[in-house]
Amino acid sequence: MRRSSTRRSSRMADEIMRELGRVIVRETQDPRLEFLTITGVRLNKDFSIAEILYTHYQGQSKELDQSLEKAKGFFRTALGKNLKLRYVPELRFVWDSFVQEMVYDGKP
Repeated sequence: MRRSSTRRSSRMADEIMRELGRVIVRETQDPRLEFLTITGVRLNKDFSIAEILYTHYQGQSKELDQSLEKAKGFFRTALGKNLKLRYVPELRFVWDSFVQEMVYDGKP
């Protein structure tokens, strides 16, 4: 995926991150997504794909990945309605290992 680095893509990524966080907190009823944290959004050059970086306090798990995959359509619909986008990008959820590496840098 070729990432975009324009001001427009940065603003759009921030809006998607903010709105997705709001939807997860207020509208999602899946208890597995309760403590999910969206840490960033990266868009490709034509805004057709959005990589959503996330973490969870319990770490990465298959259950969490499955629930995100299951809720992907709900998230896209909510983003389209709330942000009034003509085209909502495909959402790809990617575990953000940066936070774990910062916390667990090998020191006890």
